Amino acid sequence: MIKGKIITVVMPAYNAAKTLEGTYNEIPHHIVDHVILVDDYSTDDTIRVAENLGIQNIIKHQKNLGYGGNQKTCYKKALELNSDIVIMLHPDYQYTPKLIESMSYLITNDIFPVVLGSRILGNGALKGGMPIYKYIFNRILTLTQNLLMHKKLSEYHTGYRAFSGDVLRRINFEANSNNFVFDNQMIAQIFYAGYNIGEITCPTNYSKDTSSINLYQSFKYGYGVLKTTLSYMAQKTNLFNYDIYLLHEKKKD
Repeated sequence: MIKGKIITVVMPAYNAAKTLEGTYNEIPHHIVDHVILVDDYSTDDTIRVAENLGIQNIIKHQKNLGYGGNQKTCYKKALELNSDIVIMLHPDYQYTPKLIESMSYLITNDIFPVVLGSRILGNGALKGGMPIYKYIFNRILTLTQNLLMHKKLSEYHTGYRAFSGDVLRRINFEANSNNFVFDNQMIAQIFYAGYNIGEITCPTNYSKDTSSINLYQSFKYGYGVLKTTLSYMAQKTNLFNYDIYLLHEKKKD
C-alpha cells in the first residue's frame, strides 16, 4: 500500500513462460498488494511458471479471448479486490516494472488519475529496439489523434498503464473491443469522462520473446484507432451516441 491505497498489478498473459519470472521479480512487492495474472489460453507453460512464482490470483481463459478480452478479465478481478490503483504490466518484459512505484505515487498524490508509461518521451522506443515501421506508425497515429481530439499525449499506444480504481469503475470498458484497439478505446473513454492523463518516460525492451503485432495487425489496429477517434469526435459534438462512452452513473438513470 501507499497511503492506505490498495495497489494491484494486472498481467494479461499469452505464452509468457520465458519472460514472466524476470518481469515478476522486478515488481516492487513492498508496495503492491495483489498481482493478478490472466492467461489467455496459452500453449506454453505460463500457468506453471505463475504457480511456481506463488502468484495467488491466476485466472485461465478456456479459450483465447484476445488482448482486450484479457484486460477485461484483469480489471474486473482487480475491482473485485477493491483496488484503489490498478497497473497493467505486460509479462513479456517489454516495460520495466521498476516504474510501478513512480506511477502509483502520481495517482496516490492526486496529481493524475491515469498515468501512461511513454516510450516516446526520452527517445526510449528506438533505443529499446522498436521496429522503425512501428515507430513511424506510432508517430503518425498519435499526431492524428492529438489534432482531432485536441489533446497532447506523446503516445496513445503504450501498453504500460496505471489507473485509479475510480476511473475503472466509472468508464464502460466492458463495451470495448476484445482486440488490440481496446487500449485506444479506453483512452478515448477516459478523456470523454473528463479525466486528465499523465505520462512518465519509460525505456522499452524489444526482443525475440517480446509480444508484438505483425504488419497486417498493425494496419488493422490503425484502422480501429482512426475509427475510435472519429467516434470520440462524434460523441463530443453530439452527432452520434456510442455505448462505449456511457458512464456508470448515467447508466443507472
